[in-house]
Amino acid sequence: MRLLQGQAFWELFRQAESTAFHLETRDAYDVDDENPHLARFLAGRRDDDYAWFQPWLDLMRAATDRGVAVSRVRVVTVPLPDYHRWLLSITQENERAGEDIRYVPRHLAGELPADDWWLLDGSLVAFNLVDVHGAGAGVAVTDDRRIVHYCRSVRERLWDIATPYAEFAHAAL
Repeated sequence: MRLLQGQAFWELFRQAESTAFHLETRDAYDVDDENPHLARFLAGRRDDDYAWFQPWLDLMRAATDRGVAVSRVRVVTVPLPDYHRWLLSITQENERAGEDIRYVPRHLAGELPADDWWLLDGSLVAFNLVDVHGAGAGVAVTDDRRIVHYCRSVRERLWDIATPYAEFAHAAL
């Protein structure tokens, strides 16, 4: 496996040709750019300023405009923890950028990998790395066939039972 951080990780999306799938399994994430917006949400204040989020949205829009199908499955605890309530409130921005985001309640997900990961073009896996505090520390990338096969099978299993964002949000809010 090789370690990628910062723009080197983003380059994976610029090079993707057909698909980019993300599995998200954590109940909360410690992301410096997100923390002030999460705090405002928890304080009951509306936050419509997505400037902090725009670089990611632009990257996803560029990928989807090239024909890359960008999708995610978020495995969530129900009732939703604070982080996922906030995330649900901004997910429409991801969808506007072309992402297809779906949800699976944790109690329906069955066995899950311990880590979040991206599966790119069905042939490369980028495992999300976090430090001891839960903050992102880059990704570990592999093209090992067994690992790729396992991740593809997890994606297929969860995608089949996942609820699209709009439907999930309507039921959850």
